[in-house]
Parts: sequence; structure tokens; C-alpha cells
Amino acid sequence: MDGEPHITFGRLVNEQKSTIYSVCYMFSSSKNEADDLFQDTLINLWQGFEKFRGECSIRSWVYRVSLNTCISHKRKKQIKTIPLDLSPDILDKRTTIGKQNAMLHERITKLEPFDRAIVLLWLEDMSYAEIASIIGISIKALGVRLVRIREKLKSL
Repeated sequence: MDGEPHITFGRLVNEQKSTIYSVCYMFSSSKNEADDLFQDTLINLWQGFEKFRGECSIRSWVYRVSLNTCISHKRKKQIKTIPLDLSPDILDKRTTIGKQNAMLHERITKLEPFDRAIVLLWLEDMSYAEIASIIGISIKALGVRLVRIREKLKSL
């Protein structure tokens, strides 16, 4: 933890839980699946916490771990977990934000996982450089992908 020596794991989770859950929500088809992904992401963050060297911001690292967890989740066998209800109220369809999130979620889930990750980071107002770094592509390639993604979302 060279970059941020005073952060504890509890503080990291407290400060980043909305970010983590947002990623999990965008890669899930139900609240239970989002909760499972959230738990898996916390486990992966815990396992990598001591190895974090501070070569990027803690936020970028959390995004990368969260995205990798969600993308690899689709590739491996599902394991039963015990529900952990830490989700923010972004799913409450009685609120305007909940309705908007549901509509956005419906469209974004039709994208490929890699494109979902890009959209999520873009919606978080990250710079192209940050997104490219987290995803592992060039800024130019990111720009091209975003144009294609926007066109696809418009057609939906």
C-alpha cells in the first residue's frame, strides 16, 4: 500500500462500496446476482489488499478488481453464497433515480461485458486516460469503442 499508507480495508470498503456495487449491478441480471458479485469482489479486494503497490489510484485499482471479478464470474461455475444486503437504494423503482437506473441497466446489459465496463467507467466521469488504463487499451482505441457503443445504445 505504498500510494495510500493510512487506508484500512474497512475504510476502503466504506468509501468504495457504491462504486463496487455499481459495477456489480451493471454485470448482473438480478439483485441476488449483484449481491453475489459484490461479495466476490470484496473477497478479491481483501486478497489483493496487502499487495496493492499504489502504482495507480485506489479508485482505479478497485474498479479493475471489480470489473475483473464480474467479467470472470460469467466464465466460471456459479457457487452458492449467503446473501449480504449492503446494496445502496439504487434499485428502488419507486424513485426517479431507481427508474432511470432500471432503464439504463436494461440497455447496458445488452452490451458485451467489455463494453459494459467501458460504459460504466465513462458514466463515472472518468477521463479517457483513466478508463484506458483500467481496461488495458489505448486512448485512441477507447475513443473508437465509445463511438461504437453509443451507436449501439442508440439503436436499442
